[in-house]
This record gives sequence, structure tokens and C-alpha cells, in this order.
Amino acid sequence: MNTQTPHGRFIPLTPIASDSLVLFIDSHAPLVDLHACASERLLTTLDYLNLMACTTLRDSSDKDIGIVTNTARLLLQDVRDVLAVIEIRGFSC
Repeated sequence: MNTQTPHGRFIPLTPIASDSLVLFIDSHAPLVDLHACASERLLTTLDYLNLMACTTLRDSSDKDIGIVTNTARLLLQDVRDVLAVIEIRGFSC
């Protein structure tokens, strides 16, 4: 997540499924909105993992664990990227 657009406002999310930069964070968005975005993804991931921890995998296929872990990884990577922008904004004073 160290690549910025030429104007530095839009910072790309870490690309996971491609080599192209597709999704961006508006680094000028209000901090409360950036925090809400990260918080929503983090809480969703925790709820998802709590649900999966209570689920029996007896009837699951081999690819199910990969789907579960990839979903959590994707959401947590988004959280990490948004928190990095918050840190840059919050500590640059």
C-alpha cells in the first residue's frame, strides 16, 4: 500500500486478486468515515470468524476452509490499509 495516485489523494487498497490497482481509499475523507469503514470490516470479520468457529466442518468440502480464510484475509487487509491511512493522517501533525 505504498503506491499513491499522482495527486496523492487516492491510495490503492492492496491488490490481492490482480496486478492492477482497482480499489482506492480517499485519503481526504473525514477520519470518522475512514474509522467507520475499518471498524465495519473488522467487526464483520470477527462476527464471520465467530460464526465459523461454531460451525462443524464435517459436511464441508476441501475448498471451504480456503474460502473462509480468504474471506477473512481480504477483509482484514482492507482494515489494515484503511488504518494505515488513518495513521498517516493522525500522526502527521
